[in-house]
Amino acid sequence: MTVTTASVPKIGRHFRIQWEEAQQAYVLLYPEGMVKLNQSAGEILKRCTGEANVGDITADLEQTFNAQGLQQDVINFVELALQQKWVETT
Repeated sequence: MTVTTASVPKIGRHFRIQWEEAQQAYVLLYPEGMVKLNQSAGEILKRCTGEANVGDITADLEQTFNAQGLQQDVINFVELALQQKWVETT
């Protein structure tokens, strides 16, 4: 599936994202284990609520981190997350 700025990602039904104090990182929990996320992945995935589209997520990240030009990075990550079934899109 091709991800566009209009795609609306949400965490996959068998996954849950949470901040793990012991790891000092966001983690993605699933029945068989856990994935420790780097900062960028955590920031993107915590915004994948099923309410915001990729364009909105990108704009929020750019504003939060005073950055520009993140759109393709966000799209690429959401495509990877889709392949891993970490997210679903509508």
